[in-house]
Amino acid sequence: METSQLIANLGYLISIICFALGIKRLGKIKTARSANQLAASAMAIAIVSQLVELGQIDYTLIIAGAVVGSLIGIAMAMMVQMTAMPQLVAIFNGFGGGASALVALSMFVAAAHEPGTLAEINFDAGGQGMATAITLALSIIIGCVTLSGSLIAYGKLSDIFGRYIGKPILFPARHAVLALLILAIIAMTVAWVGIVDDPTASSNLAIGITVLTLLLGILLVIPIGGADMPVVISLLNSYSGLAAAATGFALNSNVLIVSGSLVGASGLILTKIMCKAMNRSLANVMFGGFGAEEAGGGGKDEGYKNVRSADPEEAAMDFTAAQSVIIVPGYGLAVAQGQNAVKELADQLKSRGVNVKYAIHPVAGRMPGHMNVLLAESSVPYDELYEMDAINNEFQNTDIALVVGANDVVNPAAKDDKNSPLYGMPVLNVENARMVFVIKRSLGAGFAGVKNILFELDNTRMIYGDAKKVLEELTAHISEE
Repeated sequence: METSQLIANLGYLISIICFALGIKRLGKIKTARSANQLAASAMAIAIVSQLVELGQIDYTLIIAGAVVGSLIGIAMAMMVQMTAMPQLVAIFNGFGGGASALVALSMFVAAAHEPGTLAEINFDAGGQGMATAITLALSIIIGCVTLSGSLIAYGKLSDIFGRYIGKPILFPARHAVLALLILAIIAMTVAWVGIVDDPTASSNLAIGITVLTLLLGILLVIPIGGADMPVVISLLNSYSGLAAAATGFALNSNVLIVSGSLVGASGLILTKIMCKAMNRSLANVMFGGFGAEEAGGGGKDEGYKNVRSADPEEAAMDFTAAQSVIIVPGYGLAVAQGQNAVKELADQLKSRGVNVKYAIHPVAGRMPGHMNVLLAESSVPYDELYEMDAINNEFQNTDIALVVGANDVVNPAAKDDKNSPLYGMPVLNVENARMVFVIKRSLGAGFAGVKNILFELDNTRMIYGDAKKVLEELTAHISEE
């Protein structure tokens, strides 16, 4: 074995180990930051190893692409707000899937017109050539679905396009259309694999497969909305990994196979966890059209009766008398950029001997882990964050539950109202606390578009206003007591 090949293989092994350790360490808040750095280092090692293996190549375009990509990444990391993180994740998923599809298409073009000139791919080489053709087809299909689906997911979550496509768009006979589209893609793929050595015919089929799979990604995501978007983002993340793994098989790249498989598997596991947290099946998420219609009175203030409100000064008197407080963060906290304000409130309460904890629902925010990242940004101690299952029984022994910008994840209708679209979804038992204070701008519905009966309970007080401003006023009044 040549020295360059030996060095490359060693680099691949190191990067694969680092990828696996990075995924594992992402499972805990304390190690998540270092896990991200470890995974980034693994990617850098994999790239360098690939260049070492290739040997004599033209680095001009490679360096130019690395510089441009790095500048874009740095700019996005510095400019993107916390509220836009789900959109960023969605677009990154799309880029990953699109890159895999482009690599597969480029390999097909080279192999179909000049067999054997790229990575020794030869579609006439019997079983090996057939296997290569199949993996290329899978890479194109999964990659294109991920690209177009992620772009739609980005649009649904963005401020600009969300007002037009944010809600589910349920076109007529969509299930039949999707079934026919999938059958057409399968038929064309089978035909393409069978005649892939014919440049003209196979090129036409490859274009057709690409166009139809891009359309499939759009039609799969466009009917989805409401509280299902975190699940869709997680699923698309898995797709991007599977597309990379399929491309790895075609390229005979072990590091791409392993890293893509890790992303694909972890994405599927996370998707399953998200579905369980919402008490819904993946099929129901993808084809149910949840959120297309609002429940009666769900989005209108006049749909509520006997709602009691308080101002920050009145609420401060209850907080000063409390011995335990559980804070429930939601998307509204991220919108108001009030993570530092809630940390200051918690610090003020703890200085008075109050036991403060944070209850984190699995689907709070717009993507998995959104609230964890938001609070970590303000250096909230890790041991004060509790998952839903670990803290739900503590609300009944808590003096105050402070809900900041959350809505659907604290809606008792999920437990009590069989007619509610949320019925069966596990929620935080905030209504069991002695007092519940909810900070919201209005009585408007949450992302699922349904009425929250928590707001009408006798022990609930609404504090209307911007979350950051209300939290700052509440902290100031408590400090004066």
